[in-house]
Amino acid sequence: MQRYGIIGCGMMGQEHLRNIALLEGASVAAIYEPDPGMRAAAAALVPDARMVGSVTEVLAVPEVTCLLIASPNFLHLEQLEEIARIRPLPILCEKPLFTDPADAPRLAALRAAYPAPIWVAMEYRYMPPVAHLLREAEAATGGIKMLTIREHRFPFLSKVGNWNRFNRNSGGTLVEKCCHFFDLMRLVAGCNPVRVMATGGQAVNHLDEVYDGQPSDIWDHAYVIVDFENGMRAMLELCMFAEGSRYQEEISAVGPKGRIECLVPGPGRFWPAHLGPAPLPKVIVSPRDPAGPVELNIPVDPALLAAGDHNGSTFYQHQGFVRAADGVQRTEVTLEDGWWAVAMGLAAQESAATGAAVTIGTCPYAPPRA
Repeated sequence: MQRYGIIGCGMMGQEHLRNIALLEGASVAAIYEPDPGMRAAAAALVPDARMVGSVTEVLAVPEVTCLLIASPNFLHLEQLEEIARIRPLPILCEKPLFTDPADAPRLAALRAAYPAPIWVAMEYRYMPPVAHLLREAEAATGGIKMLTIREHRFPFLSKVGNWNRFNRNSGGTLVEKCCHFFDLMRLVAGCNPVRVMATGGQAVNHLDEVYDGQPSDIWDHAYVIVDFENGMRAMLELCMFAEGSRYQEEISAVGPKGRIECLVPGPGRFWPAHLGPAPLPKVIVSPRDPAGPVELNIPVDPALLAAGDHNGSTFYQHQGFVRAADGVQRTEVTLEDGWWAVAMGLAAQESAATGAAVTIGTCPYAPPRA
């Protein structure tokens, strides 16, 4: 039985609580959440958990056997280091691992010394339609040459203290939001990126938002192109003022044999009720010969849809993490995976800001190559 200590229990942390409740062989023993409103909401979801006042106090609860970090982005690395000093348990850490390019050496030191599994929370890998595409992509395409990810979605939601309205706290939109997609690109390619080109900015959202005298500077749209070592090319199209879209994510992979794509609806709670049931996730395979698309619905368990906003993926992620914490399977999303996803996001932010392509091999914030 794994018993979680939760560090940070706002909107995403509470989604984790609802999904942990659906697991066999896991429960929540302790929660640290400094915001009174979020702490009360978390306590209502898990009334038997001990509410404590710091990371150190979570680690002092003897029943805690593993940890979840779901705090604001800029706290993740500091909290990982604190855990490493005091009681290095298995950790599921929400993305991104770090937000400041100058902090890469600290992550390198943590990776070299941490004795237990650290699993980086990349939920998009585990969305059922995305997982289906990942399983079938090689056979459907004959070897992926082009990968396109399009996310048309709602603006950033409000968070405690409005921390996510500022690049300095989140790492920037292409780190905070898009590290998920860069992780998928690298997973599909099976190798590392070599060059990143991007353009993006703030066009519609948060333009009139000012906090403590400072205007919000978080971006709401971008295009990013990534070249990989094996010649695969990938593109991200992000728009965060397109919540009227039928599907939130559309991912397509193309190779010499054909194309496979998946269509993923956004959170059901945002679907307009007057339009009837929310759309089902789909996978479509389009071979070149014989030509003709084959469409497959990929329904998601309603209980998992009700537990969060990520198409059931949070539950499947926790299943894997608990097995890794038990020592019966490998960590599927490693510190290195999470580091690469951040490095790609930082390179995209840099490219968009400077107007120049960024060669990853020259970036001081990228993982050292073997």
